[in-house]
Amino acid sequence: GGSTSKDGRRGSAATTIVIWEQMDPKEVTRFDRHLNAYMAAHPGVTIEHSHFSTEDLRSQFQNAANAGGGPDLVYGPSDQVGPFSILKIIRPLETLIPAATLARFHPSAFDTLDGHIWAVPDQIGNHLVLCYNRDLVPTPPADFSALVEEARKLTVDEDGDGTPERYGLAFETNEPFWLIPFLTACGGWVMDASGQPTLGTPAMAEALRFLADLKNQAGIVPKECNYQLMDTLFKEKKTAFIINGPWSWQDYIDSGINLGLAPIPPLVPGGLPPAPMAAAKGYSINASVKEEKMAAVLALLDHLTSPDVVADFPDLLILPSRREILDSPKVSGNPLLSASRQAYEAGRRMPVTPQMRAIWDAMRPVQQSVMNGSQMQKDAVGKIAAMMN
Repeated sequence: GGSTSKDGRRGSAATTIVIWEQMDPKEVTRFDRHLNAYMAAHPGVTIEHSHFSTEDLRSQFQNAANAGGGPDLVYGPSDQVGPFSILKIIRPLETLIPAATLARFHPSAFDTLDGHIWAVPDQIGNHLVLCYNRDLVPTPPADFSALVEEARKLTVDEDGDGTPERYGLAFETNEPFWLIPFLTACGGWVMDASGQPTLGTPAMAEALRFLADLKNQAGIVPKECNYQLMDTLFKEKKTAFIINGPWSWQDYIDSGINLGLAPIPPLVPGGLPPAPMAAAKGYSINASVKEEKMAAVLALLDHLTSPDVVADFPDLLILPSRREILDSPKVSGNPLLSASRQAYEAGRRMPVTPQMRAIWDAMRPVQQSVMNGSQMQKDAVGKIAAMMN
């Protein structure tokens, strides 16, 4: 008996809304706090959420939603909306959410594909920046030639065994996500306007050459440098510069690092600014949500992406999606967030088309063989192009 009105308060019908998410532990803590407050204000609504790793979320949601089941809301990174929208297991949102509400988000926050909006974001970012230890480097370098010069002074072989104990620079050399800022600084990108891969280009050859020289010739980067080594060296104050994203920064501060952030500098003086890939995280509505439940789901979605709720993201060094908070002193008054936003604005939106996965898979082995010196970048470019055809 009874029915739930738009705000979920009146009527005797109890509504249970299920959310699946892949948030970081600190985000889950704030999420629980907001959900509990919402349930207290809406006694007829119960919210349940389950946590998954990013990969598991994608596969489990696809399986469940394909069979007409799964959660009402699925929360995760931009790149999952590509496959979900093509499988028609999430709803286009521009007809369900008023245009005036959508206009209050940062314009690049939305995941659009085929003319539809597929997710409502609560945060933007996921972009790479230059992180530096301010105790070792007071101000960030203007370009990579200045960075290399500075990094050489900070690379030290303390015991004379030929392997430095301290390095000027460390970054993830094996993952194509870290190659993108260098590819864009050379004028390249991963696909054209029609979604066709554009990997076999002179810009790709130039980016691979630059990165391979940086790793193998400059003498400032560890020989076998992966994410874990970069992360450890920076926490142990054994490297001055790294390239990393928002997910890592709080951890560095908690490790006692006097953290500085800056957009990745141009490769040469006056060169193109590197554009890291940028993305968002947000909520999509399962295509199988029943009409009678939709009002309650939309009310919760509106709340979870409202300025009041996203206002605590800056405390976690995360850029909120809503302009009201993004343009407030909470962001501009914090040097780390202000640098992060500058880097985000210089970035380029990660394509959400499902082909992105194939592009990463084509780039990865070739990048790795160039980085370990077993393949020339010119051959590599032909190889990447061939893999994409």
